[in-house]
Amino acid sequence: MAVLRPFHVAFPVYDLAATRHFYETVLGCSVGRTSPTWLDFNLFGHQVTAHLVPDPRPTVPTNTVDDQEVPVSHWGVILTPDEWQILADRLQRAQITFLIRPHQRFTGQVGEQFTLFIVDPSGNALEFKAFTNDDRIFAPTSEKTQLGHVS
Repeated sequence: MAVLRPFHVAFPVYDLAATRHFYETVLGCSVGRTSPTWLDFNLFGHQVTAHLVPDPRPTVPTNTVDDQEVPVSHWGVILTPDEWQILADRLQRAQITFLIRPHQRFTGQVGEQFTLFIVDPSGNALEFKAFTNDDRIFAPTSEKTQLGHVS
């Protein structure tokens, strides 16, 4: 397998000061380049860029996953289980409101994972997860579900 390169994602925000506080202080990201209209952050080795946009905030549709309403538009990082627990504990200590509280889902299944969802001050949904077995990150549930058929 090739060495995994950092990804880059840009996302809209409505308040740069609140965004900087959340990503730098709450999530522990270092700040990179900045301007009056955007900020770069180092999110677990990945470059994420917050771009200032005018309000209003759009409504985010959800989809049911494992009996939870998951925001369709979301992004995040797959951590190791230890890193995930450290972040979950940090967020709980900071009294961050969880969109979906830290928990383990798909227990005993191919995609078994720990997951949590939070939103930043602009309403961008973030998921942080950790697989119990990294070999299963891209594993299909079954050949039938991979082809769009459900047993």
